[in-house]
Amino acid sequence: MTRPESAGYDYDVAIGGAGLAGSAAAILLARRGARVALLERRADPEAYKALCTHSITANAYPVLDELGLVPALEKAGAVRNTARWYTRWGWIEPRPAPAGPELPYAYNVRRSTLDPLIRTRAAETPGVDLLPGHQVTGLVGEAGRTVGVRASTPQGEREIRARLVVGADGKDSAVAKFAGSPTRSHENARFGYLAHFRDLPLHGGIGQAWFLEPDMAYAFPNDDGVTVMAVLPEKKRLPAFREDLEGSFLSFIRALPEAPPIDSAERITKITGTVNYPLHSRRPTAPGLALIGDAALTSDPLWGVGCGWALESAQWLTDAVAASATGRGDLDRSLASYAREHRRRLRGHQYLAADYARARPFNPVERLMFSAAARDASLARHMHLFASRLIGPRQFLNPAALARAAAVNIGHGRGVARRGR
Repeated sequence: MTRPESAGYDYDVAIGGAGLAGSAAAILLARRGARVALLERRADPEAYKALCTHSITANAYPVLDELGLVPALEKAGAVRNTARWYTRWGWIEPRPAPAGPELPYAYNVRRSTLDPLIRTRAAETPGVDLLPGHQVTGLVGEAGRTVGVRASTPQGEREIRARLVVGADGKDSAVAKFAGSPTRSHENARFGYLAHFRDLPLHGGIGQAWFLEPDMAYAFPNDDGVTVMAVLPEKKRLPAFREDLEGSFLSFIRALPEAPPIDSAERITKITGTVNYPLHSRRPTAPGLALIGDAALTSDPLWGVGCGWALESAQWLTDAVAASATGRGDLDRSLASYAREHRRRLRGHQYLAADYARARPFNPVERLMFSAAARDASLARHMHLFASRLIGPRQFLNPAALARAAAVNIGHGRGVARRGR
């Protein structure tokens, strides 16, 4: 089988975007024999994504492990991300079962720590050429398929030909735009602002989230003693909120149940955010092209799933195309396999996220599950598995779980009635 150099290609794979998804895909593909061009529009090696939940859900731990990043993350002070969630029925507090294993986890870690770490690991991987300062300005097409990219570089325009082009350049993906990838968008009826605080104590030292129906907030402890504090109110509050952004942000946090004591902590960043963050779902493949991370699917930041899915989608793509990207198989068939896996794993999650992004109150099933999880340890653990994206919607709402939730709530109601007599 001929290698791409002799078949008119500069690389097996050209990846646009050297963030989490792109760097992970470059590492994994190169380890399986692919020659990879990893293009990053920013020239600064320390560049990172600022607007993020700064949390990697537990579903992505196997990818971190395969990448060999777990020891480096632990050394960098990344925080294992257990959490508790406030509801009107009380706190949901997942804990390990008696004598059982610890709850699955991944890490809360600032992108200023994570992005340079994984990008450096990619640059050090044999077979990967990291190309900073390379911004994708177009795609090269032949006979109805993508066969490369055009890029603006410090030395001028450049064309890079590759058997496979991967868009890993975020929710506003230029690769997806140039490819004309079909996009489905869902309005997000919440806006969000966040800031970083140092020495902000949290109950139990773990993450906190507040379901205020319809408003939301969360606090995630990160590396170096820094906590990310975010608020996600309903959009109808936006005009008044923006009149005094800092005052509104701090007042919102102070009013939270068991509010973190922000007035005694040091705020180390400005308040940043977004007032319009729709959920995008794009067709993840086309002939000669694949999308991963937020370029393929951008979910609601409320759930903190973007980093985990960025890493997982890089792994799914690698598993599907590693052989065919180097000329040892049918690339179109491999891309179809990746597209099926992407839809199977994420479509249900995105459906629920888009529905809840309408800023509606909990529906009856959500009321059943959240109220029971606040009252029952096993259901709290079950919710942790879903929040960590280790199980899908069907497993989360399986008949046994629904029956247990109903029994817990019925039992609670009887107990309340007896105490009221």
